[in-house]
Amino acid sequence: MLSTATPQDGVLAGLYIDGHWQRGDATLQVINPATEEALATVAGGDAAAVEQAVAAASAAFPAWGRGSGAERGACLRRIAAGVEARRERLIELQSRNNGKPLSESAIDVDDVIATFNYYAELAEALDAQQDSAVALPSADFAARLRREPCGVVGLIVPWNFPMVTTAWKLAPALAAGCCVVLKPSEVTPLAELELADIIAASGLPSGVFNLVCGTGLAVGAPLAGHPGVAKLSFTGSNAVGVQVMQRAAETVKGVSLELGGKSSLLVFEDADLDLAVELACGGGFFNAGQMCSATSRVLVAEELAEDFLARLKARVEAIRVGDPFEAGVEMGSLVNQAQYQRVCRHIAQGLQDGARLLSGGERPAGLPRGYFLRPTLFTEVPLDSALWREEIFGPVLCVRRFASEEEAIALANDSEFGLVASLVSRDAARAERVANALQAGTVWVNAPQVIFPQAAWGGYKRSSIGRELGPWGLSAFQELKHVIRAL
Repeated sequence: MLSTATPQDGVLAGLYIDGHWQRGDATLQVINPATEEALATVAGGDAAAVEQAVAAASAAFPAWGRGSGAERGACLRRIAAGVEARRERLIELQSRNNGKPLSESAIDVDDVIATFNYYAELAEALDAQQDSAVALPSADFAARLRREPCGVVGLIVPWNFPMVTTAWKLAPALAAGCCVVLKPSEVTPLAELELADIIAASGLPSGVFNLVCGTGLAVGAPLAGHPGVAKLSFTGSNAVGVQVMQRAAETVKGVSLELGGKSSLLVFEDADLDLAVELACGGGFFNAGQMCSATSRVLVAEELAEDFLARLKARVEAIRVGDPFEAGVEMGSLVNQAQYQRVCRHIAQGLQDGARLLSGGERPAGLPRGYFLRPTLFTEVPLDSALWREEIFGPVLCVRRFASEEEAIALANDSEFGLVASLVSRDAARAERVANALQAGTVWVNAPQVIFPQAAWGGYKRSSIGRELGPWGLSAFQELKHVIRAL
């Protein structure tokens, strides 16, 4: 299935360290969540493999970190070209391992290409920006500013967007001049293994990029606590993010965290209803709702609530759920049995809390295998229900009415998270006013959840520490140095 050397027993090498593929002692079983069938067995690593990878990255760092931005940018462009050359293969691999429809996997792969090309541009611009003069209030001194790579970095990525979250971290880290140890999700490692194979063919010097497959306990924890790692970038759940931060604190290393969300879509009384319905479905059911940016709380003005709910219910029930490789399928499976059972428990608890189930909530007819769940729509959800307050990470939408703009803003901001928000209104002044009032890192106005490499990604409150993408993503892997001399 992969381009990596596969031993005769069919077990894939899950370690790429110092320019060589290796097999670890741990065994990871990778499944197709749409069929529940085995896809591959990966030989993963442990603390010893992390030690070896960090040592390789540390040895490679002096030369890579001192190299020119132009050289690093050229490497990134070759990686982007390699991803583009294997685009169809990667799309298929994503859908098989993650369960998302081919159309969604295509968006993911194109985003990876765009991200590597964008950071190639930023890397190529670094040389001209280095040693820039800094104005001082005294004529007796001169100062210059240097932006230097922070060193060896650990990247820990999740399963919901294989290779995408990796590109968001890996491309800026390499552009900055850092050397990397990447831990992909043990649930969906196949796309990252293919990406590692592309990187191996790109001419990147040995040791600059290293990959260690394995569980969070076996690989993530020793990577987070390793004294040779200068910076950690983690995307995942808040519970694990707290553990990562605790381990990082033991050696006082830098940390960037992209964590959970419980975001809202606000539909005002002057909204285009057809647009609002499509944005609600896209925000709730893209990737089967398995995204931190899911706008799983829909707030709708009382004046059009009945019409909106009727249209939304009809649209939700028309969503075709099924095999990611079938034409016309709009929503695939959840990623594995554990996630499927977790979402089902949330639905059951929501019913116990008194929420009204309007549609969905069970396995679709005709799909006896695979971790499929019908798109689920709730109304009248109590404000203290976990269904309303916690991140479900599944295809579950909760709809609530509001009576005023002020109430809508208050309901949207009443969350411990603040990643994104969406709003639908024909009133430009209102849209600007509400967008400014929402406590979220990204606000979409009359727009789907479009994400560009040039725009920052991250949120308020418990959603994030730091930002990814844009120049801010590059800065996350740089240290600032001022050199001040007497004249």
